[in-house]
Amino acid sequence: MASDIHHRTQDFIKLYPTVLRDLKEVFGTQGDVLITVSSGTGALEASITNFFSEGDKVVICCAGKFGERWVELAKAFRLNAVVLMAEYGSVVAPAAVEAALNENPDTKGVLFQASETSTGAAHDVKAIGEITKKTGALCIVDAITGLGTMPLDIDGWGLDIVVGGSQKAFMIPPGLAFISVSAKAWAQSASAKLPRLYFDLKKEKKMADKGESAWTPNVSHILALAEALKYIKELGMDKLVENAQLLAKATRAAALELGLELFAPDAPSSSVTAIKAPKGMDSSDIVKGFRNQFGSVIANGQGTMKGQIFRIAHLGYFDFPDLFAMVAELEIILHSKGIPVEFGKGVAAVQRVYAEAVSAKEVAAVK
Repeated sequence: MASDIHHRTQDFIKLYPTVLRDLKEVFGTQGDVLITVSSGTGALEASITNFFSEGDKVVICCAGKFGERWVELAKAFRLNAVVLMAEYGSVVAPAAVEAALNENPDTKGVLFQASETSTGAAHDVKAIGEITKKTGALCIVDAITGLGTMPLDIDGWGLDIVVGGSQKAFMIPPGLAFISVSAKAWAQSASAKLPRLYFDLKKEKKMADKGESAWTPNVSHILALAEALKYIKELGMDKLVENAQLLAKATRAAALELGLELFAPDAPSSSVTAIKAPKGMDSSDIVKGFRNQFGSVIANGQGTMKGQIFRIAHLGYFDFPDLFAMVAELEIILHSKGIPVEFGKGVAAVQRVYAEAVSAKEVAAVK
């Protein structure tokens, strides 16, 4: 396939609807799925400007840096935000969302992260969705790292707007964002009065129905997305999710075997595992150790968590051979920093999770 094609030609008009259909299939929704040329934050902004008016009341679940982004967006567009705060490493309980909706029956939307990647914690999307579904409020989910790493039944759970990003489980560079829109959300958009131009989703849908994008698209990324979607469809979205969940389970097991402490033990995400640095150690040294000694990339903590935690991703193409190597590298880095380590102990924990998963699949196949 060519590396680029002109976006106002028949070549693109043939390609674009196919990509949108495949994206819709991978999302698993009967609603519309649209593409914006932006980072995920652009689609988050679109989910505000297209469905609300100034002064509208929203409930925001804020459990980390990306929850704080929802708060910033609500403030920027002058929404009336009821913010439910959770400490870093924790999540907002569905019961708190239900109570907030009961206390604020005029709420127009509930905004939260499926996976709060700044802390490695995951919200109970199903429960929050089903609670919100009973009300007139829209359920708006930042699933930029949740899609492809955790089950998300968009239609069944009543998730009205779900945002994804190209650089996570979709395995291509950053630059595209995806947004699913339910019939309930489109109905609310009819009375939404916030200003919008570039992120006008009605215009985007009108053009998409013709096989085109409203604005100049990132054609090279859409070509790459077309191939990534073929891979995901062939593999199966459920298998992509299962892979992330197994990697996360194995990473948590390895961390505990090495005497490390998980940062979000009660609601761990399967998109990323956040691990506390050993006492007296800066997590930046671990991040630098991976980069300088092995050419590997992991993430430091963000904001107030910088230097306190390090984060290991489980998105997309990552698989068990990657994890075997990563945990072995971690053992060496910890040892080099004077942390007592029994070499192979963490790797063995990963091996056990892998072996158990393979054995379970073999048993299932026999049945």
